[in-house]
Amino acid sequence: MTRARTKERDEYNRLARSFHPPRPILRNAVSAFLVGGTICTVAQVILDYLSVRLPKTQALAMTSSLMVFLGAFLTGLGVYDEIGRFAGMGAALPITGFANSVVSPAMEFKREGFVLGVSARMFQVAGPVIVYGSLSALIVSILRVYVFK
Repeated sequence: MTRARTKERDEYNRLARSFHPPRPILRNAVSAFLVGGTICTVAQVILDYLSVRLPKTQALAMTSSLMVFLGAFLTGLGVYDEIGRFAGMGAALPITGFANSVVSPAMEFKREGFVLGVSARMFQVAGPVIVYGSLSALIVSILRVYVFK
């Protein structure tokens, strides 16, 4: 590539960047922190409440289940998508974000019917995560049992 062509390309890139609006990095970080922290605080309050009445392991499982349900329920109502638009990764990272990634494609294709729409599309995004997690757990279990006795 010639020097003149490289100079033109650099000038074009500089000009193109000048038309991009500035990214609100601080606002994005603060909103992700606050929303993610709020979701985790809700989960902690539920866990503390359930830990009084249930053994710790059952309280942990029940809390996870409730948070997945809340994420799926809020996605069904259309609320979680608005939270995600505002908070970005702050809404996507907790367990409620996983529930959102399972329910969102299903909600999008509900017009196609229960079998071909909801059921077929439900695990479109989350399916590979579930398969990878299951296979990883199987491999680690085999290594734990047979190699690291």
